Amino acid sequence: MSRPLIAIALVLALALLALGCGSSKGTGSAGPATASSCTPSQLDTHSKGELTIATDKPAYPPYFIDDEPANGKGFESAVGYAIGKQLGFAKAKIRWTVEPFNSSYAPGPKDFDFDVNEISITPVREKAVDFSTPYYTANQAVVAPHGSPAAGAKSLAELKDAKIGVQIGTTSLEAVEEKIDPSSEIQVFNSSSDVVTALKNGQVDAVVVDVPTALYVTAVQVPGSTIVGQFPAPGGDQWGALLAKGSSLTACVSRAIDEMRRSGELAQLNRQWMSKAAGAPELG
Repeated sequence: MSRPLIAIALVLALALLALGCGSSKGTGSAGPATASSCTPSQLDTHSKGELTIATDKPAYPPYFIDDEPANGKGFESAVGYAIGKQLGFAKAKIRWTVEPFNSSYAPGPKDFDFDVNEISITPVREKAVDFSTPYYTANQAVVAPHGSPAAGAKSLAELKDAKIGVQIGTTSLEAVEEKIDPSSEIQVFNSSSDVVTALKNGQVDAVVVDVPTALYVTAVQVPGSTIVGQFPAPGGDQWGALLAKGSSLTACVSRAIDEMRRSGELAQLNRQWMSKAAGAPELG
Protein backbone atom coordinates (compact mmCIF):
# COMPACT_ATOMS: atom_id res chain seq x y z
CA MET A 1 0.00 0.00 0.00
CA SER A 2 1.38 3.45 -0.93
CA ARG A 3 2.00 6.13 1.67
CA PRO A 4 -0.95 8.31 0.49
CA LEU A 5 -3.28 5.33 0.74
CA ILE A 6 -1.91 4.47 4.19
CA ALA A 7 -2.51 8.04 5.30
CA ILE A 8 -6.08 7.98 3.99
CA ALA A 9 -6.74 4.65 5.71
CA LEU A 10 -5.34 6.02 8.96
CA VAL A 11 -7.58 9.09 8.80
CA LEU A 12 -10.63 6.93 8.14
CA ALA A 13 -9.74 4.62 11.02
CA LEU A 14 -9.33 7.55 13.40
CA ALA A 15 -12.65 8.99 12.27
CA LEU A 16 -14.42 5.70 12.90
CA LEU A 17 -12.76 5.44 16.31
CA ALA A 18 -13.96 8.91 17.23
CA LEU A 19 -17.52 8.00 16.24
CA GLY A 20 -17.33 4.98 18.55
CA CYS A 21 -16.23 6.94 21.61
CA GLY A 22 -19.62 8.36 22.55
CA SER A 23 -21.95 7.12 25.30
CA SER A 24 -22.30 3.33 25.35
CA LYS A 25 -25.24 0.96 25.35
CA GLY A 26 -28.00 3.34 24.36
CA THR A 27 -30.48 1.83 21.89
CA GLY A 28 -33.27 2.93 19.64
CA SER A 29 -34.03 3.58 16.01
CA ALA A 30 -34.91 7.28 16.23
CA GLY A 31 -32.93 9.77 14.16
CA PRO A 32 -30.45 12.36 15.44
CA ALA A 33 -31.70 14.46 18.34
CA THR A 34 -31.31 18.22 18.26
CA ALA A 35 -32.33 20.99 20.63
CA SER A 36 -35.14 22.02 18.27
CA SER A 37 -36.48 18.47 17.83
CA CYS A 38 -36.43 17.66 21.56
CA THR A 39 -39.10 20.07 22.79
CA PRO A 40 -42.62 19.43 24.16
CA SER A 41 -44.23 20.70 20.95
CA GLN A 42 -42.13 18.32 18.82
CA LEU A 43 -42.20 15.21 20.99
CA ASP A 44 -44.90 12.58 20.43
CA THR A 45 -45.53 11.85 24.11
CA HIS A 46 -48.04 9.43 25.61
CA SER A 47 -50.23 12.37 26.66
CA LYS A 48 -50.03 15.47 24.51
CA GLY A 49 -48.06 18.22 26.22
CA GLU A 50 -47.16 16.03 29.19
CA LEU A 51 -44.30 13.67 30.04
CA THR A 52 -45.27 10.37 31.66
CA ILE A 53 -42.57 8.59 33.68
CA ALA A 54 -43.04 5.09 35.09
CA THR A 55 -41.57 3.20 38.01
CA ASP A 56 -42.56 0.27 40.23
CA LYS A 57 -44.48 0.37 43.51
CA PRO A 58 -43.37 0.34 46.25
CA ALA A 59 -40.62 2.77 45.25
CA TYR A 60 -37.68 2.38 47.65
CA PRO A 61 -34.91 4.71 48.85
CA PRO A 62 -32.40 5.85 47.79
CA TYR A 63 -34.13 5.94 44.41
CA PHE A 64 -37.39 7.38 45.75
CA ILE A 65 -38.26 8.77 49.17
CA ASP A 66 -41.50 8.07 51.08
CA ASP A 67 -42.73 5.84 48.21
CA GLU A 68 -43.70 9.02 46.34
CA PRO A 69 -41.92 9.48 42.98
CA ALA A 70 -43.64 12.83 42.37
CA ASN A 71 -41.94 14.55 45.31
CA GLY A 72 -38.63 14.87 43.44
CA LYS A 73 -36.69 13.24 46.27
CA GLY A 74 -34.42 10.26 45.68
CA PHE A 75 -31.97 9.53 42.88
CA GLU A 76 -34.31 8.26 40.18
CA SER A 77 -37.06 10.73 40.99
CA ALA A 78 -34.51 13.52 40.62
CA VAL A 79 -33.11 12.00 37.41
CA GLY A 80 -36.61 11.70 35.94
CA TYR A 81 -37.40 15.35 36.62
CA ALA A 82 -33.97 16.44 35.34
CA ILE A 83 -34.56 14.61 32.05
CA GLY A 84 -37.96 16.26 31.81
CA LYS A 85 -36.43 19.68 32.42
CA GLN A 86 -33.83 19.07 29.71
CA LEU A 87 -36.71 18.26 27.34
CA GLY A 88 -38.50 21.49 28.28
CA PHE A 89 -41.26 20.10 30.50
CA ALA A 90 -42.22 22.07 33.59
CA LYS A 91 -42.57 19.98 36.75
CA ALA A 92 -46.35 20.45 36.61
CA LYS A 93 -46.36 18.78 33.19
CA ILE A 94 -44.55 15.65 34.41
CA ARG A 95 -46.65 12.85 35.86
CA TRP A 96 -45.71 9.46 37.29
CA THR A 97 -47.38 6.13 36.72
CA VAL A 98 -46.87 2.63 38.14
CA GLU A 99 -45.27 -0.09 36.00
CA PRO A 100 -44.17 -3.39 37.60
CA PHE A 101 -40.49 -4.14 37.05
CA ASN A 102 -41.00 -7.45 35.25
CA SER A 103 -43.53 -6.07 32.79
CA SER A 104 -41.55 -2.93 31.96
CA TYR A 105 -39.26 -4.69 29.49
CA ALA A 106 -41.95 -6.96 27.98
CA PRO A 107 -42.59 -6.43 24.25
CA GLY A 108 -45.46 -4.21 23.16
CA PRO A 109 -46.82 -0.69 23.54
CA LYS A 110 -46.25 1.26 26.75
CA ASP A 111 -48.49 3.48 28.88
CA PHE A 112 -45.57 5.78 29.61
CA ASP A 113 -42.86 7.73 27.83
CA PHE A 114 -39.96 6.25 29.76
CA ASP A 115 -39.37 4.13 32.87
CA VAL A 116 -36.66 4.62 35.51
CA ASN A 117 -36.55 1.65 37.89
CA GLU A 118 -32.96 0.42 38.26
CA ILE A 119 -33.44 -1.36 34.93
CA SER A 120 -30.19 -2.84 33.64
CA ILE A 121 -29.38 -2.56 29.96
CA THR A 122 -29.01 -6.13 28.66
CA PRO A 123 -28.92 -7.60 25.12
CA VAL A 124 -32.02 -9.70 25.80
CA ARG A 125 -34.07 -6.71 26.93
CA GLU A 126 -32.79 -4.61 24.03
CA LYS A 127 -34.58 -6.97 21.67
CA ALA A 128 -37.94 -5.91 23.11
CA VAL A 129 -37.45 -2.30 24.25
CA ASP A 130 -35.25 0.75 23.76
CA PHE A 131 -32.81 2.10 26.33
CA SER A 132 -31.33 5.54 26.71
CA THR A 133 -27.65 6.04 27.32
CA PRO A 134 -26.83 4.95 30.91
CA TYR A 135 -27.45 7.23 33.87
CA TYR A 136 -25.88 4.96 36.53
CA THR A 137 -23.56 1.97 36.86
CA ALA A 138 -24.20 -0.29 39.85
CA ASN A 139 -22.26 -3.03 41.61
CA GLN A 140 -24.00 -6.02 43.16
CA ALA A 141 -24.03 -6.56 46.93
CA VAL A 142 -24.40 -9.61 49.16
CA VAL A 143 -26.62 -9.00 52.20
CA ALA A 144 -26.83 -11.48 55.09
CA PRO A 145 -28.23 -11.47 58.63
CA HIS A 146 -25.75 -11.42 61.48
CA GLY A 147 -25.15 -15.04 62.42
CA SER A 148 -25.77 -16.35 58.91
CA PRO A 149 -23.04 -18.65 57.55
CA ALA A 150 -22.68 -16.16 54.69
CA ALA A 151 -22.13 -13.12 56.91
CA GLY A 152 -18.40 -13.72 57.41
CA ALA A 153 -17.51 -14.40 53.78
CA LYS A 154 -14.43 -12.56 52.53
CA SER A 155 -14.62 -13.76 48.95
CA LEU A 156 -17.18 -14.96 46.40
CA ALA A 157 -15.72 -18.47 46.69
CA GLU A 158 -16.72 -18.55 50.35
CA LEU A 159 -20.37 -18.06 49.29
CA LYS A 160 -20.37 -21.22 47.17
CA ASP A 161 -22.35 -23.26 49.72
CA ALA A 162 -24.72 -20.47 50.76
CA LYS A 163 -28.43 -20.50 49.93
CA ILE A 164 -28.84 -17.24 48.02
CA GLY A 165 -32.02 -15.36 47.12
CA VAL A 166 -32.57 -12.96 44.21
CA GLN A 167 -35.44 -11.31 42.35
CA ILE A 168 -36.54 -12.88 39.08
CA GLY A 169 -35.46 -11.20 35.87
CA THR A 170 -32.72 -9.09 37.46
CA THR A 171 -29.04 -8.64 36.76
CA SER A 172 -28.50 -9.92 40.30
CA LEU A 173 -29.65 -13.37 39.21
CA GLU A 174 -27.18 -13.36 36.32
CA ALA A 175 -24.43 -12.15 38.63
CA VAL A 176 -25.03 -14.96 41.14
CA GLU A 177 -25.11 -17.57 38.38
CA GLU A 178 -21.88 -16.41 36.77
CA LYS A 179 -19.80 -15.01 39.63
CA ILE A 180 -20.81 -17.27 42.56
CA ASP A 181 -22.38 -20.36 40.94
CA PRO A 182 -23.68 -21.70 44.28
CA SER A 183 -23.76 -25.43 44.90
CA SER A 184 -27.45 -25.32 45.89
CA GLU A 185 -30.32 -24.02 43.78
CA ILE A 186 -30.64 -20.24 43.68
CA GLN A 187 -33.86 -19.09 45.37
CA VAL A 188 -35.70 -16.85 42.91
CA PHE A 189 -38.53 -14.56 44.08
CA ASN A 190 -41.14 -12.59 42.17
CA SER A 191 -40.53 -9.17 43.71
CA SER A 192 -38.03 -7.21 45.75
CA SER A 193 -40.45 -7.35 48.68
CA ASP A 194 -40.43 -11.16 48.50
CA VAL A 195 -36.63 -11.14 48.53
CA VAL A 196 -36.60 -9.04 51.70
CA THR A 197 -39.23 -11.26 53.35
CA ALA A 198 -37.17 -14.37 52.58
CA LEU A 199 -34.14 -12.77 54.21
CA LYS A 200 -36.16 -11.78 57.29
CA ASN A 201 -37.67 -15.23 57.66
CA GLY A 202 -34.41 -17.13 57.29
CA GLN A 203 -35.46 -18.81 54.04
CA VAL A 204 -32.06 -17.91 52.60
CA ASP A 205 -28.57 -17.36 53.98
CA ALA A 206 -28.08 -14.21 51.92
CA VAL A 207 -29.58 -12.17 49.11
CA VAL A 208 -27.94 -10.35 46.22
CA VAL A 209 -29.20 -6.90 45.19
CA ASP A 210 -27.56 -3.77 43.81
CA VAL A 211 -25.46 -1.84 46.32
CA PRO A 212 -27.80 1.14 46.87
CA THR A 213 -30.70 -1.24 47.56
CA ALA A 214 -28.48 -3.17 49.97
CA LEU A 215 -27.92 0.00 51.97
CA TYR A 216 -31.67 0.44 52.40
CA VAL A 217 -32.23 -3.24 53.21
CA THR A 218 -29.66 -3.21 56.00
CA ALA A 219 -30.58 0.22 57.37
CA VAL A 220 -34.37 -0.06 57.32
CA GLN A 221 -35.90 -3.30 56.09
CA VAL A 222 -33.94 -6.02 57.85
CA PRO A 223 -32.47 -4.88 61.16
CA GLY A 224 -29.52 -7.01 62.16
CA SER A 225 -28.39 -7.62 58.59
CA THR A 226 -25.09 -6.55 57.04
CA ILE A 227 -23.57 -5.91 53.64
CA VAL A 228 -21.09 -8.76 53.29
CA GLY A 229 -19.48 -7.07 50.29
CA GLN A 230 -19.91 -5.91 46.72
CA PHE A 231 -18.78 -7.16 43.32
CA PRO A 232 -19.25 -6.04 39.71
CA ALA A 233 -21.96 -7.65 37.62
CA PRO A 234 -20.82 -9.57 34.53
CA GLY A 235 -20.23 -7.05 31.76
CA GLY A 236 -21.04 -4.18 34.11
CA ASP A 237 -24.50 -3.16 35.26
CA GLN A 238 -25.57 0.04 33.57
CA TRP A 239 -29.06 1.42 34.11
CA GLY A 240 -30.90 3.27 31.35
CA ALA A 241 -34.28 4.89 30.92
CA LEU A 242 -36.50 2.27 29.26
CA LEU A 243 -38.75 3.19 26.32
CA ALA A 244 -40.99 1.31 23.90
CA LYS A 245 -39.12 -0.37 21.04
CA GLY A 246 -38.52 2.17 18.29
CA SER A 247 -39.76 5.08 20.40
CA SER A 248 -39.36 8.48 18.75
CA LEU A 249 -38.30 9.81 22.17
CA THR A 250 -35.26 7.55 22.67
CA ALA A 251 -32.71 9.83 21.01
CA CYS A 252 -34.01 12.87 22.87
CA VAL A 253 -33.95 11.15 26.28
CA SER A 254 -30.40 9.99 25.56
CA ARG A 255 -29.47 13.53 24.53
CA ALA A 256 -30.89 14.86 27.80
CA ILE A 257 -28.88 12.37 29.89
CA ASP A 258 -25.71 13.08 27.92
CA GLU A 259 -26.16 16.80 28.55
CA MET A 260 -26.69 16.14 32.27
CA ARG A 261 -23.44 14.17 32.25
CA ARG A 262 -21.53 16.93 30.44
CA SER A 263 -22.83 19.65 32.75
CA GLY A 264 -22.00 17.69 35.90
CA GLU A 265 -25.65 17.53 36.99
CA LEU A 266 -25.74 13.73 36.84
CA ALA A 267 -22.62 13.48 39.01
CA GLN A 268 -24.13 15.93 41.49
CA LEU A 269 -27.32 13.86 41.78
CA ASN A 270 -25.19 10.75 42.21
CA ARG A 271 -23.26 12.36 45.07
CA GLN A 272 -26.45 13.67 46.68
CA TRP A 273 -28.40 10.43 46.72
CA MET A 274 -26.03 7.52 46.05
CA SER A 275 -22.70 8.45 47.65
CA LYS A 276 -22.96 5.87 50.45
CA ALA A 277 -22.99 3.08 47.84
CA ALA A 278 -19.22 3.29 47.41
CA GLY A 279 -18.26 2.14 50.91
CA ALA A 280 -19.11 -1.59 50.87
CA PRO A 281 -16.09 -3.96 50.92
CA GLU A 282 -15.02 -5.60 47.65
CA LEU A 283 -15.43 -9.37 47.19
CA GLY A 284 -12.97 -11.03 44.84
